[in-house]
Amino acid sequence: MKELELKYGCNPNQKPARIFMAGGGELPVEVVNGRPGYINFMDALNSWQLVRALKLATGKPSAASFKHVSPAGAAIARELSDEDRRAFFAEGELSPIATAYARARGADRLCSYGDWAALSDTCDAETARLLLPEVSDGIIAPGYTAEALEILRQKRKGNYNVVRIDPDYEPQPIEQRDIFGIRFEQGYNALPITRGCLANIVTENRELGEDAVNDLLLALITLKYTQSNSVCYTQGGQTIGVGAGQQSRVHCTRLAGDKADNWHLRRHPKVLELSFDPALKRAERDNEIDRFIREELTENEKRDFLAKFTGVALGSDAFFPFGDNIERAAASGVKYVAQPGGSIRDDNVIETANKYGMVMCFTGIRLFHH
Repeated sequence: MKELELKYGCNPNQKPARIFMAGGGELPVEVVNGRPGYINFMDALNSWQLVRALKLATGKPSAASFKHVSPAGAAIARELSDEDRRAFFAEGELSPIATAYARARGADRLCSYGDWAALSDTCDAETARLLLPEVSDGIIAPGYTAEALEILRQKRKGNYNVVRIDPDYEPQPIEQRDIFGIRFEQGYNALPITRGCLANIVTENRELGEDAVNDLLLALITLKYTQSNSVCYTQGGQTIGVGAGQQSRVHCTRLAGDKADNWHLRRHPKVLELSFDPALKRAERDNEIDRFIREELTENEKRDFLAKFTGVALGSDAFFPFGDNIERAAASGVKYVAQPGGSIRDDNVIETANKYGMVMCFTGIRLFHH
């Protein structure tokens, strides 16, 4: 197919709307079910780039949960603990790609409400069953098993959006877009995020283990496809807090840090002991958990519980101009940092990281995405 007509653009008044290949070639995507819209495809194509890059960098099946062209969560495959299963509402046998999506969705379940899912690998029945009870707008993957498709077609009265993408598709080296009738052109951001990006360690502490490397790569790749300014906290191969689209760097760090704290607090014993009416919808359970953390846990309980966590990784899509970002990061257990460097106050930022025994890498790479 060379062109796909869409219901409307970003808003119902923006018609006509379509996607097509500028050179007149075949689209690399196929709509298997449903009728995806303009924003759906923006989420689909951005999320696919993220999971493809993450699989390439780590060698592990990867998944993302997108909302409004930024990731609510992203993760690599890893066996779920009993605690994870309870926090993510993930039951039964799970394949590696299913664990990746459970962890991506579980990064920020409130923000993932009505998400677009992306998988680096073929969607199987286990992943489809995870998606079935969730409120989600659609999914993109390189393929689907027959059983997975049968399950996904049960969602949204048979209208759930399912998109297949050619895994071998590569975009043209130059990309274009129009803003206010004026055409912009730039080179496609094909810069790979690899372990080599973490080679320049600028702090006194230089101990960077394999898990920390994967967490920093995850943070950087997530940032590459997040609306800027942005900061990302990761741990254990999944994002735990994404602060996107803020005008101030420290506000990104605070927002992402607050989300990371909330992610940890969902594992507080009092939260895990909460019981719910089986008839209660998942979104209602998520809202009640969020309310309980805000209103029922005391400040002392929160502080004492959060004090136990360390080993968190953090990435920033641009340099930290002041040490206050590091101070805020330390409050959420951050030990590993990757950022471009290049601020006139780099010495202050490094000094602050040294104060907390952090490992900080200067990547020399800015990752703005708009």
